[in-house]
Amino acid sequence: MASIRYRTIKDRIFFYTICSLASLTVIPLFMIIGELIKKGYKQINWNFFTETAPSTLDAMLAKGTGEIIPGGIANGITGTLLMVGMATVIAIPVGIMAGIHLSEKPRTLFSNTTRFFTDLIQGSPSIVIGIIAYSWIVKPLSSYSALAGSVALSIMMLPLIIRSTEETLKMLPGSLKEAGLALGASYTSVILKLLLPSAFGGLFTGILLAVSRVMGETAPLMLTALGSTVINWDVTAPTSAVPLLIWEFYNDPNLIDMIWSSSLFLLLLILSLNLIAKHIANKWRNQ
Repeated sequence: MASIRYRTIKDRIFFYTICSLASLTVIPLFMIIGELIKKGYKQINWNFFTETAPSTLDAMLAKGTGEIIPGGIANGITGTLLMVGMATVIAIPVGIMAGIHLSEKPRTLFSNTTRFFTDLIQGSPSIVIGIIAYSWIVKPLSSYSALAGSVALSIMMLPLIIRSTEETLKMLPGSLKEAGLALGASYTSVILKLLLPSAFGGLFTGILLAVSRVMGETAPLMLTALGSTVINWDVTAPTSAVPLLIWEFYNDPNLIDMIWSSSLFLLLLILSLNLIAKHIANKWRNQ
């Protein structure tokens, strides 16, 4: 009896210790979000989403009169959407095809080599990816551009898409593919029309996580997209992004308030993508 009581007390102590340690990891997140909301909500209005970044003079005049800083981050939002959209178009087909190959032929030399380089890219600093894109795109074109930025972001997205595709396809029952082949469907049709639709939830989750992973990157864009003070849709010209604007605001003491607002917007956007990905993953797992 004493032994059972001792084990119950020990189990409760261990349980509450784990809960306390887990809570400690959440506290900094809530503190960061609270600080961003406290200091960033004042600048967020309709103009924040529709106007380009303000100049130093505009910020000085606004602060002198006690008004909110005019302007917004429209050039950063459009640039982020443009580059992340192009990066997604580049990375999805390559990542899914590579993931299919790793799932179907996991032990070949080519698969092991692909897996090694995937892990290598996953662990590489983003600034290194930016240098690679600079040498591949910026130098030959002799110009910073949204295209160069999207190439850098697509390289960073590939590991997540490849790994999520491989692991999702491995979770599917082998009988699914056998049934398709037994009915006379070609190997390609089984992969494209049976396995991929069945794994859609996992694939889509991996893509969303990859998008949220690169959306807040600054270092590679500093070496590739450079930035722009105007809204730009030309993929061969320098383009701004929300992380780049945050860096530019940081270097100007008059635009400190814009840092908090831009960071709040970016954090909420990335948080939303992660919550959507988690919801899709849970829904797909339950099905």
